[in-house]
Amino acid sequence: MRTELVSEPGDPDRPNEDFAGVGLPACGQGGCVILLDGVTPPREATGCVHSVPWFTARLGGALTELTVSDRHLTLPEILAHAIDRTRSAHSQTCDLSHPRTPQATVVLARWSADLLEYLVLSDSALLLRAPDGAVTPVLDDRLARLPRAALATDALIDANLRNKEGGFFTAAADPSVAARAVTGSVPRAEVRALAALTDGAARWTEKFHEGDWTALFDLIAEQGADALVARVRELEDKDREERTFLRRSKTHDDASVIHVAF
Repeated sequence: MRTELVSEPGDPDRPNEDFAGVGLPACGQGGCVILLDGVTPPREATGCVHSVPWFTARLGGALTELTVSDRHLTLPEILAHAIDRTRSAHSQTCDLSHPRTPQATVVLARWSADLLEYLVLSDSALLLRAPDGAVTPVLDDRLARLPRAALATDALIDANLRNKEGGFFTAAADPSVAARAVTGSVPRAEVRALAALTDGAARWTEKFHEGDWTALFDLIAEQGADALVARVRELEDKDREERTFLRRSKTHDDASVIHVAF
């Protein structure tokens, strides 16, 4: 098995709000991938004294520990426990009911010799490549399906859409959100490789339309995850002024890619 991980901040003067990790148990059986994309809040107060990187580091750390060590738990149970543990770490100092409390998208994948399980919450992506080369995207597309007018302002999103039925869901302070994730499993033998991407890296396909998911996976497999991020940065620079592509609020975004080849 070969693993590759790249995580690059969108702005070198700002902390990277992504969390990316690969867990390989000491017993040598199976492994896991954990990928979080912290949600950048507006400049207004969030009700929390902690930063988004603080939140993603703690949630990511809890997810890594639980995914590696507690194989009897399902992935939704692991996410619920990790959210609860992170919530407890700052519930005494912060207003966790604020709609902009620190939060993140989530991708989890866990495999054994026989089975690969997955969980995706919000707009990060998981790609599964079969032995014949076919690529299956695992996506939570609720945010993408919302009308553009519904995303006009942060206040409107907070009031009507964020972590609300009919809107979209992220991992914040409510463990019950784990039940909203896209989950499933496939026989391990049906997966030759996988790739997990935050939306800052998935822009190559989703925003700039440079190729489909198969072409994106080919780029990672043939040239490396860092090549994908470099291509995205080039496209962002070319479109810096116009921002022609819909729903791209930032010129550059944090971009993280995890590639595992079995």
